[in-house]
Amino acid sequence: MPLLRQGGRAGVALALALALPLALAAGWEIAVDTGAASGRLLPPPSRIGATLWELAASGDLLTHVEATLIRVGLGFLFGAAAGILMGTAVAMLPLVRRICDPSLQALRAVPSLAWVPLFILWFGILETPKILLIAVGVFFPVYVGVSGAIASVDRKLVEVGRIYRLSRGAMARRILLPAILPATLVGLRTGLGLGFLFVVAAELMGASEGLGYLLVDGQQLGKPDQILAAIIAFALAGKLADTLFVVMTRPLTRWQDTVRESL
Repeated sequence: MPLLRQGGRAGVALALALALPLALAAGWEIAVDTGAASGRLLPPPSRIGATLWELAASGDLLTHVEATLIRVGLGFLFGAAAGILMGTAVAMLPLVRRICDPSLQALRAVPSLAWVPLFILWFGILETPKILLIAVGVFFPVYVGVSGAIASVDRKLVEVGRIYRLSRGAMARRILLPAILPATLVGLRTGLGLGFLFVVAAELMGASEGLGYLLVDGQQLGKPDQILAAIIAFALAGKLADTLFVVMTRPLTRWQDTVRESL
């Protein structure tokens, strides 16, 4: 019975999540079919679906999705690792914070496209600059999340650990890590989302495959249906990656008694 109830709730949640996009798609399809809209610049869902099917049947869609996911995955790993290390150093070492944090906060405001010509000049147009650009996008939210989480640990929790004479390892494992983990996971999740934003700019750097390339190719050839198909593929790939991240990290914060659990 509990499994049936959970399955029913999941089905209701899925239906509610799909209600708005399906309603908008059906409304636009009807508007184009009845002549209320031309559908030239914004094709109806049937044309977009046909384009997606053609790309999938030819194998091009899988190639482009795979290339984008590999770039995002590698950029996320490098950027997240650097963000965790730098955020920890800045939060734990005052001298590092005074030296590095002002510059990093200034660089955080630089838009993604501003890095493109510099990375092309330094690294060419192969995979290295693309992955580095995505890593830059991932780095900053992770860095801010980790450094802010460590800096906001309640002093009373640390004092309790000292009263019980916990070792450094026990203090980190039993007090510091649980205290900073939720905010760190939020930073990682935000970084993953920005990885998908930065991959579009990355795939402007001479890419011959990837969803970003598919977008640019559709724009150059005047194919709005291909552009929208690539946008939908981006949305689905990003949502799938975010869902997998949430599912994989949920056991790490199962101990939390949050208000969301009671809603």
